[in-house]
Amino acid sequence: MDLEKQPAAPAAAASPAELRASDADRDRIAQILGDALAEGRLTSDEHSERLDSLYAFKTVGELEGLVRDLPAPGGAHAPFAHPGPAAPAGGAAPAETIVAVCSSSARKGRWRPGAHTRAISVMGDINIDLTEAVFEQQITQINVTSVLGNVEVLVPENVTLRGYGSGVLGNFEVRGEGRGETDPQAPVVIVRGFALLGNIEARPKPGARLVDLARKLRKRQDG
Repeated sequence: MDLEKQPAAPAAAASPAELRASDADRDRIAQILGDALAEGRLTSDEHSERLDSLYAFKTVGELEGLVRDLPAPGGAHAPFAHPGPAAPAGGAAPAETIVAVCSSSARKGRWRPGAHTRAISVMGDINIDLTEAVFEQQITQINVTSVLGNVEVLVPENVTLRGYGSGVLGNFEVRGEGRGETDPQAPVVIVRGFALLGNIEARPKPGARLVDLARKLRKRQDG
């Protein structure tokens, strides 16, 4: 009987498709879906359905399935391929951070929200009003953390609004999702958040609309 201790076999490395998806992976897929919507490759319902799946799926392989029938970014009509580990993009703008600690903070009026905004409220109030904002991208994501605080996000009526979040002894609520009157070419605002003894609310503001969204988005793409 051989009592000599045998070395353990090395664990097999996971294939790229089995890797857990990162925020950068989701952002890349969201951009492809947004471009496909603006180009008329996806209907509004198809885009909405795939966007919902984007934040439900866990692995890179599942995300790839959402864009397998769509061109790669930049208009190249080639199958989407997952690159190696994402490196920080040198030209990418950093996420704006809005903080309210025992205080209040607001973003409103004619301002330009970035692709990513972080809002952190600790016993404070934050108001993010996008009703007069100038959108420079198809997908705008707002990540919210509220601890004993209150965060309100307002969007125009014809912007597509999506929410993914939860609360512990708190409230996370997104109203106006899936409304039929949203513009198929409109920007998409995604609110992701967690409320601990706090409140996070996102909703369309009645009477506030962005105009000529399809024309502006197509012009920006063509230019």
